[in-house]
Amino acid sequence: MIDMFLCAFPPAMSDMEKKLAEYKCDTNEAVCLKLGLQIQLYYSTGNLSTLFKVKYTARVTDTFDCVEPDDVEGKIREIIPAGFCCNTDDFISLLEKEANFKPFGSLLHTYKVHNVEAGEDLTYQIHKVDISCPGFREYHERLQTFLMWFIETASFIDVDDDHWDFFLVFEKYNKDGETLYATVGYMTVYNYYVYPDKTRPRVSQMLILPPFQGEGHGAQLLETVHRYYCTSAKVQDITAEDPTENYVKLRDFVLVKLCLTLSSFSSEKLSQGFSEEMVSEAREKLKINKKHARRVYEILRLRNTDMSDEEKAREFRLEVKKRLYGPYRKNQRELTKMQKCLRPEELASHISQMDTRLQHEELEKSYQDVLAEYRRVLERLAQA
Repeated sequence: MIDMFLCAFPPAMSDMEKKLAEYKCDTNEAVCLKLGLQIQLYYSTGNLSTLFKVKYTARVTDTFDCVEPDDVEGKIREIIPAGFCCNTDDFISLLEKEANFKPFGSLLHTYKVHNVEAGEDLTYQIHKVDISCPGFREYHERLQTFLMWFIETASFIDVDDDHWDFFLVFEKYNKDGETLYATVGYMTVYNYYVYPDKTRPRVSQMLILPPFQGEGHGAQLLETVHRYYCTSAKVQDITAEDPTENYVKLRDFVLVKLCLTLSSFSSEKLSQGFSEEMVSEAREKLKINKKHARRVYEILRLRNTDMSDEEKAREFRLEVKKRLYGPYRKNQRELTKMQKCLRPEELASHISQMDTRLQHEELEKSYQDVLAEYRRVLERLAQA
């Protein structure tokens, strides 16, 4: 079990020692409890200076014969870059230098979030930076280690490829008369080439650190990134690499919010159905591709539809199901082809898999799932 903290500047020595002393191993593994394994990993909030310590009261070889202990410390050392502290005093001396830390790159956006506990609005900044910025390479090496702790199947990127853009989120705050910055999260975007003279920015990694999650920083970051690329005539559209379910929800919210400003998505035109005008305006002004523009249209169409009116609700349902039915139409075309080349028993097997009643049930389930997703987006939009 890893004991991880983001350490604000500057904690007193007694505070740090208290945190370390209060650590308790919280794991279901009886062996870890018995051996007292403690993995302590601390980051300073600004520069992400790192303290790494491993403690244990015994080794597995003391209890079990012919069992070699796992090299836990070695595995973690492969992830965190060189230069970390192993001594608490050394780490605290680095915390005292946090006042010298300043965000990398150019400032794109400043916003405020009301903090209930603090009873005030806190200030946040989003910066855009590339790997050539002095000191950023070393900072990024420390920053990207968070992917390993919080994102399953995450991997590091090749920062020497100059097609990468980096976007960072920082909290700006004051302490004892000093202006300080805390790392909140970040996003990496890779710019793919699109023939003949365009690029397609693709979001690769996005992470908001746990202490800041649920405060709207992800939406602020994604919207800022979209607005940044929208200013470039060379950008074809903006996509994402293997988006998670949570990312899709976030993207839905941001794109709907952006498209509300487009004339082609007005209430009058939404009632007329999905149009090429929507596709064109979303692509040209917001770099949104046709697939995502269609999804935005359906969400806004739902927003403008009185679902208590049976006829209007039916029109909306048929509009969405028409799109959802696409894969089933593809299956029917494949079945027609198979009739020419499959033996009767093989054809019967495939036909049973394409049972019409089953398809209708699956289509209805897909529709209800989409409807629930759209309603969550609209609920968040109403609260924004």
